Amino acid sequence: MLSKDKMARINELARKKKAEGLTQEEILEQQALREEYLTVFRGGMRHHIEGMKVVDQEGTDVTPDKLKRIQKDKQIHGRHLED
Repeated sequence: MLSKDKMARINELARKKKAEGLTQEEILEQQALREEYLTVFRGGMRHHIEGMKVVDQEGTDVTPDKLKRIQKDKQIHGRHLED
């Protein structure tokens, strides 16, 4: 999770960009903060998705094979015990 200070700075730079524009230094800072935010967001999303197990109405595991392989490698949901 990105710190509150960094999130506040991202929002501050976005507001300033709309209102009056940014200096070259601020543009670079904004880009760096956005990249850091996206990296953290993607990592969290990946972690969330990797922890999912998909089942149909009958209770049959229908998790995609690619996700099952990832879960097996990370020993999630007991996948490493299967096969």
